[in-house]
Amino acid sequence: MRVRGRSLFAAVTCALAMGLAADAFAADGAALYQEKVCNTCHGPAGKQPILPVYPKLAGQNAPYLLQQMKDIRDGKRANGLSAAMKAVVSTVTDDQFEAIANWLSTQ
Repeated sequence: MRVRGRSLFAAVTCALAMGLAADAFAADGAALYQEKVCNTCHGPAGKQPILPVYPKLAGQNAPYLLQQMKDIRDGKRANGLSAAMKAVVSTVTDDQFEAIANWLSTQ
């Protein structure tokens, strides 16, 4: 019984920690979205771009957003308005992109 109780305790502790980590990750994504000035063009939560030519980012698939941001930063995507974004995203790390993409996908 002791082993089973410890296993249950470990499972519950791990689940709680994962939940807290997910919440922190989402908070980091929201903060990074503001810090990296994404909100300037795409709106406060990626839902209301300031110009119709800017895409709505909220609710998009996280892996898609992540790949697009990396491609713009790395010069693999050079169409549309990506040239204007390249300077903005040039200092964003992969981990920061991932946090932003995950947060945006939940908006």
